[in-house]
Amino acid sequence: MINYNLTYHRFSERAILVQWPPEISEAVLKDVLSFKNRLLDHGVKQIIEVNHAYQSLLVIYHNTIDNLNSAVSALKEQYEQRVEVNKERQQLWKIPVCYHADFGLDLAEISEGKQLPIPELIQRHCQAIYTVYFIGFLPGFLYLGGLDEALHMPRKKRPRAAIKKGAVAIGGSQTGIYPNASPAGWQLIGNCPLQLFDATQNPPCFAKAGDKVQCYEIDLKTHQAISKAVEQGTYHLKSEVFYD
Repeated sequence: MINYNLTYHRFSERAILVQWPPEISEAVLKDVLSFKNRLLDHGVKQIIEVNHAYQSLLVIYHNTIDNLNSAVSALKEQYEQRVEVNKERQQLWKIPVCYHADFGLDLAEISEGKQLPIPELIQRHCQAIYTVYFIGFLPGFLYLGGLDEALHMPRKKRPRAAIKKGAVAIGGSQTGIYPNASPAGWQLIGNCPLQLFDATQNPPCFAKAGDKVQCYEIDLKTHQAISKAVEQGTYHLKSEVFYD
């Protein structure tokens, strides 16, 4: 297990930000999750919440941190005692995506810029197996790493004020699905008819950090049929179990 050179900073009067080297990688993700699990399972009693991103943990305490050095030392001890996240039962989720021009508003522009036909763009997007790094921005928004380098695209210079629920998009080296209608700065390539977040369910989001996701193409008619089944509660999301 790699021991990264972490940095610790006061984030607020009740929070400490722990940071790894600035890279998006599965090795860093595993180490982040290992440390997070250690804090949640065996951590300091004063900790009430631990949130993670690509290369960081935000550790939130009940009370004001009076002695930062002491708190950081306690965190470092926990980091040394973490156990590698490995051989966990995880899921490969199969996500239906409709890449019709009604949804893929930026496909033509991406195709022209990349000099790749749209069918090849779609094929490359569906071939990749993505890793769920974390969930954020909106409830149920999965930050997915592992995008084919040929599809890397910068964010829009002028974000859209509103996009449809389920919009599938590319932002830099990432891809993701907007769980609800919202403003958006990523490049839109399709739409997913699934319900990605449901506050009445436990857990409210089907996927968790470390899971895998693969998209498969559907046509408009299938998109409509799945949307109806999701609304009626009769759609069953496809997945496979694997051990990392």
